[in-house]
Order: sequence, then structure tokens, then C-alpha cells
Amino acid sequence: WSSLKLGSTITKCLSSKKTDMLKSSALVPTRNMSGHHLMGIRETRWQWAKFKDLLHYYVLVGVIPLTLLITGVNVFIGPAKLAPIPEGYRPAHWEYYRHPITRWMARYIYPSPQQQYEKYLHTLYEEDEKFKVRMVANKINEMMKDRSDYKSFYYRPISANHHRISKEAMDRQESEGLN
Repeated sequence: WSSLKLGSTITKCLSSKKTDMLKSSALVPTRNMSGHHLMGIRETRWQWAKFKDLLHYYVLVGVIPLTLLITGVNVFIGPAKLAPIPEGYRPAHWEYYRHPITRWMARYIYPSPQQQYEKYLHTLYEEDEKFKVRMVANKINEMMKDRSDYKSFYYRPISANHHRISKEAMDRQESEGLN
């Protein structure tokens, strides 16, 4: 009897010549009987949909405005032109770049070459100090070995936290006049 109902639906569709109705009814036959109701299991598309959503979001938020900004800068401002430097004028480090966006980044984002050089010199100084301390420690160890002294020098490590807390308490007492 179930096929009878499907057959009547198909004949109705053929007589009305509506192919959309025919397609939908042919693919999903309705049965008003009990039986095995199965649901097809397929993989989830959530991760793909989330990736597409984030991709579209970042394109809309980042790529399109940056493209408009870069195009506007290139069209309306353009690259810097080389000009003679006046007498006594010392150009800033960002004035050596040609493109305006690169100049802005060199001025406001990146450190200046002088600052980088000074950081490098500070690193060299710190490494030199560590090297000197290691050399003194090696010399001490060699002298202890030669003189048959103790195996190693020893000092009692102290924590600066307690000293700092007591100093702050003393300063607080002095400021309150409780001394």
C-alpha cells in the first residue's frame, strides 16, 4: 500500500507537469506507517564553516581597509623624492626611506638605528662583565686548588624581599611619625 501512495503522488506530478514537485516527491517519499526511521550520519561541517566565517571577517576587517589605505597613500602622496640637504640640517633616521608608509613605520613603530646600536653595546657590556666575573671565579678556584684550601668558596645567599619589606615598613613609620 505504501507504494500506491507514492505512485499516486508521482502521477499527480506528471499530470501537473511541475518538475520541482516531482523531484522533491521522488526523492523523499512519505510513508504513514511505522518502521525503521533512520537518520543518515555524515561528518560535521562546523569547522569548515567557522574557518570561512573567520576568513571573511579578517578579509573585511583587515585586507580591504589596508588595501584602500595603501592605494590612497600611493595615489595621493606617492614616494618621496630626493632633494639636496640644506647646510647644517641633519635628517632624522626615518627620512632616509622613500615610501611614506615605511617612513611612518620607521618613525613610530621600529626603534631607531642609534637605539638598536646602543642596545647592542649594552648587551656586549653585560657579556663582558659576565666574562670578567667568570674569569675571577676561575682564578679563585685555581688558587684554592694550588693552596689546598677549601673545595669552593661559599657565601650565604640572602633574600632581598625581607630587606625590602623591612625598609618599606621603616619608611612608612618615619612618614607617619611613629619613630
